[in-house]
Amino acid sequence: MLRWIDVIRFTNQGNPEPDRIVRKTDEEWRTQLTDEQYRVTRQKGTERAFSSPMCSLFEPGLYACVCCDTLLFDSNEKFESGTGWPSFTQPFKPNAIAYHGDISHGMYRIETTCNTCGAHLGHVFPDGPKPNGLRYCMNAVALKKVSKHLQKAVFGGGCFWCTEAMFQQLKGVVSVESGYSGGDTVNPSYREVCTGTTGHAEVIQITFDANEISFEDLVRIHLGSHDPTLLNQQGADKGTQYRSIILTHDDEQKQTAEKVIAEMQVGYEKPIVTEIKPFQAFYKAEDKHQNYYVDNPEGRYCQMVIDPKLQKFRTLFADKLKP
Repeated sequence: MLRWIDVIRFTNQGNPEPDRIVRKTDEEWRTQLTDEQYRVTRQKGTERAFSSPMCSLFEPGLYACVCCDTLLFDSNEKFESGTGWPSFTQPFKPNAIAYHGDISHGMYRIETTCNTCGAHLGHVFPDGPKPNGLRYCMNAVALKKVSKHLQKAVFGGGCFWCTEAMFQQLKGVVSVESGYSGGDTVNPSYREVCTGTTGHAEVIQITFDANEISFEDLVRIHLGSHDPTLLNQQGADKGTQYRSIILTHDDEQKQTAEKVIAEMQVGYEKPIVTEIKPFQAFYKAEDKHQNYYVDNPEGRYCQMVIDPKLQKFRTLFADKLKP
């Protein structure tokens, strides 16, 4: 989760590397965009406040750059700021947005641009809601709503090295990130989470295509890929940070999780203790924890712990695996 200090660092020390770069001539942009889109995104214009119905739209979905289709924001991070422009607390990915000091109009602000194509989007301010306090104030004309079939799920069920490796195997899963959620400490480190005092669990944040795999399927696979009857423990890993947990983004996810747990309970002698909690924030873990199994297949933990779990996982959910 990005904070104001991260925005300042990017502004002063350089922006993160984008996943790709799109460059076009001015003539090509003029041909592709409407006059208003061109004025705002390529000439750093600002649309009139309260001029777009996007301000009051909060349906599930993602928002992409109108120029290059790069995913920029998730509707789960959208909030009503009362400013007259669509406002978000976080970008879709930390490297989706670039930041630049802006001294126009006799004030200092931080401009936000698409990190892929350089389109002007708006500005970011440190007066947003908790926990990170950011307000990405965007020109609606610079964004376009894309299909809501891309959604997010956040699960915890033991060490995230294991859960990440398993869910990366599934059809319909676009990406898996390891991190921390469910607690109160802002932007915790791995060391802090391991103390068990932050309230956070080791979790994975899954971006999935609902046209290929449903949230209900993911919940069933989550409960079936660890022991949901163990309290604050999975295997040799003990502590609240290893608890079984589902963090829900809305009432629909909550009701689905409750339904699946009730249905699966008949298959267990002991009660399922999986916690269902409203999602508040996801704090991405340090880089060394991302793609851990992929990057360390010969490591002792990977061979002794993850490999056997993956073999079982592939057997149980063979029909759900990527080709």
